[in-house]
Amino acid sequence: MHERPLFKTLFAVPLHCDGCVDSVRKALSQVEGIQSVACHLEDQLVEVEGTAGPSAITSALGGIGKDCILRGSGTPNSAAVCILETHALGVENPVRGLARLVQAGPKLMIIDLSLKGVSPGAYQASIRQNGDISRGAASTGGVWEESDSPAGLSRGRLGQIEIDQTGSGGVLLDSPVEIWELIGRSIVVSRRTEKFEQDDEMTLVGVIARSAGVWENDKIVCSCSGKTVWEERTEQTSKGML
Repeated sequence: MHERPLFKTLFAVPLHCDGCVDSVRKALSQVEGIQSVACHLEDQLVEVEGTAGPSAITSALGGIGKDCILRGSGTPNSAAVCILETHALGVENPVRGLARLVQAGPKLMIIDLSLKGVSPGAYQASIRQNGDISRGAASTGGVWEESDSPAGLSRGRLGQIEIDQTGSGGVLLDSPVEIWELIGRSIVVSRRTEKFEQDDEMTLVGVIARSAGVWENDKIVCSCSGKTVWEERTEQTSKGML
């Protein structure tokens, strides 16, 4: 385990007055790993610096009734995201998880992994050789770098996440890799690391894609749909997005 350096995350948060700012600051002061909070009332943005994952921050804000949208993390070209879905047929809401990846330092990537709607137990998270998810996890290849590393020591093995009786769980992991090495590959979260079955509803897979760094994403209205970020948020939440 590496000592995690500080990194920044930026959130859109409905801030109506100084009272909102005070309540946000108070809530985030209770989150372990947060070093500083800057609230921008006019821009409706909250900037956080520390070692806390975005999921811990969104949970704390949700606890005081504040919705929020992650607008960026890390520095430019240092962040990625992976939406994790089941590829079992006939599933109404296939999205079951989200992995946010931030380059916190040279050869140090932090992964904020959260899941919901899965069976309780221990799951293994791994980076796969390719981003072909046409057959779910079965078409993603083996664990990345597994053939070139001693047994169990591949950089592609991210670690374990425990799911509680509510079907939810989250974990902050780190790995000695660079974001650029992973773009276009995939992440699989499953009870197994090989011989995947496409009808296994509890095996999740997604492609790793770049995401915005802090202050890189100033979109308020989507140019494609004309929807605000909050309208998009409501729509995506209804589809099972975390």
